[in-house]
Amino acid sequence: MSSSPDKPAEGPLLLDTHALLWWLAEPKRLSNRAHAAIASPSRQVFVSAASGWELATKVRLGKLAFPEQLLAELGDVLKAQGFELLAIQFRHGLQAGAYPQAHRDPFDRLLAAQAELEQLTLVSLDPALTAFPCELLW
Repeated sequence: MSSSPDKPAEGPLLLDTHALLWWLAEPKRLSNRAHAAIASPSRQVFVSAASGWELATKVRLGKLAFPEQLLAELGDVLKAQGFELLAIQFRHGLQAGAYPQAHRDPFDRLLAAQAELEQLTLVSLDPALTAFPCELLW
């Protein structure tokens, strides 16, 4: 369920991990709609603990060049951006595991569950997320 291209999504946002990275380091990679929504002072923007888990995992595995010091300070960086941190709750995990979609990425499943249950619009370019019952923005 994605929002229509001519009508911007309203309400709070949840950033997919790539959208977060692009916002911080390569904002030109974001779509105009995504950038405008994240930059809007009237929008709440959430970053999931799942993104912290994904970033730390990719750094540990050598799949992402990200300074460890910056990773350690990322929570403060996000708060300085005005973003709110979203904890993972038990019900998020249950929902993520219960989805019937054959989507193997646990980070995506968890983000979709959080977006659905917390009524957040998930900011993501990932077309695989269209299979989940959450609002998408790109």
